Amino acid sequence: MKLEIAVLPGDGIGPEVTAESIKVLKAIALEFDHNFIFTHAPVGATAIDSHNDPLPEESLSLCRQTDAILFGAIGHPKYDNDPNAAVRPEQGLLKLRKELGLYANIRPVQAYDALLEQSPLKKERIAGTDISIFRELTGGIYFGEKHLSEDGQQASDLCAYSVEEIERITRKAFEAAQHRRKKVTLVDKANVLETSRLWRRVVKDIATDYPEVELDFLFVDNAAMQLILRPTQFDVVLTENLFGDVISDEASVIGGSIGLLASASVGDRHAMFEPIHGSFPEGAGKGIANPLASILSAAMLLEHFGLYSEAGMIKTAVDRSLELKITTPDLHPENTQITTSKVGDFIEDFISHPNDSNINFANVHLGQSTII
Repeated sequence: MKLEIAVLPGDGIGPEVTAESIKVLKAIALEFDHNFIFTHAPVGATAIDSHNDPLPEESLSLCRQTDAILFGAIGHPKYDNDPNAAVRPEQGLLKLRKELGLYANIRPVQAYDALLEQSPLKKERIAGTDISIFRELTGGIYFGEKHLSEDGQQASDLCAYSVEEIERITRKAFEAAQHRRKKVTLVDKANVLETSRLWRRVVKDIATDYPEVELDFLFVDNAAMQLILRPTQFDVVLTENLFGDVISDEASVIGGSIGLLASASVGDRHAMFEPIHGSFPEGAGKGIANPLASILSAAMLLEHFGLYSEAGMIKTAVDRSLELKITTPDLHPENTQITTSKVGDFIEDFISHPNDSNINFANVHLGQSTII
C-alpha cells in the first residue's frame, strides 16, 4: 500500500516522539512491502515563530492532500503563560480539526500487565481495563461563541450542538462497540444542560439500530469517579468535547503514564493521529520523552487503513518493550540510560527481528554487553 503522510511535529518534545513513529512506520513499510511517503510541515508555536500563524496555509493544504496526518504536540511557555497572547499554538490544532472535519476523537485506554505497579491506582482495580473513548471534537463549548464584556468583568462561552454533530460520532461509537464488548456508555450532564438532554435523545434513537449493543448513561461527575473506582466496567465511552477532554486525561493514570495514550481524530475524509500528551517543553532535547504514545498512534494510523497485522506487530513490540523495561524514565526512573531514540530503536528492531528482540538484545543495545 502507498500512503502519503503529512508530518506535523509541532513543539517541545513533539519532533522527538514523532521521529520515532516515523522510524517504526519505515520498518513496517520495509517488512510488509508498503510505500510510506512523509512530508513535514510546521504547526503550533514553531509555526508562529516562522510564519506568525499557528497553522500556515501550506500546512493545511498539505494535510488536505495527503492520506493521513501524523501529529506531534503543540505549546510553548511564552504563549501558555501569556493570557493576553492574540495568537496561540492551540488555535492551529483547533483550526486543523475544524477545517478537516475531524469530528471523532478516539482514545484507547489500556492497563498493561507490565505496568500495573506503576499506576497510582490499586492494581486489582485496574487490571483488565480496556476502554475506547469517543470524544466529539469539533463542536461544543470550545468552538462556541465567546464574549467578554467591555469592562472585562463578565465572560461567557456558548456550548452548542446539532443533531447531525451528535449522530455522526454516535454511529462511529456504536459501530466500534459491535467489534468490542458491545457496550456504550454516554457521559453527559443531562440533569443540568440542555445540550446533554439533546445528546441523550439522539443517542437513544440511534441505539435502536444496534440492538445487540447495551446503552448506559452516566453523569460526568459520577463517570469521573467510576473511572477511578471501577474502570473495567467501561467498554466504549461516548461523550461531548469538554467532558471527553477531561475524562480521557483522567484515564491516563490507569496506564501509569500519559506517555502511553495514543489517539486518532477522524472525519469522513481525513484522519489525524497523535499522542494526547502535551509538548513538555522543559523535556525537549533531553532524550527523556516517552515515544510509545506516538508509536501507538502510528499503529492506529495503520488500523485506519485496514493494516491490522502491521498494527498488531507494533503493539506486540510495545508490549515487549514494557516487559523488558526498555522504557524512558517516566515509567522506570532508574532507566536513565534509555533515551527516546533507544526505545524507538528497540521497536524498530523487533519489527525486523521479532524472534531476536529479547533481553540479550536489550543488553547489547544499551551497551551493557558485547555478546548476543
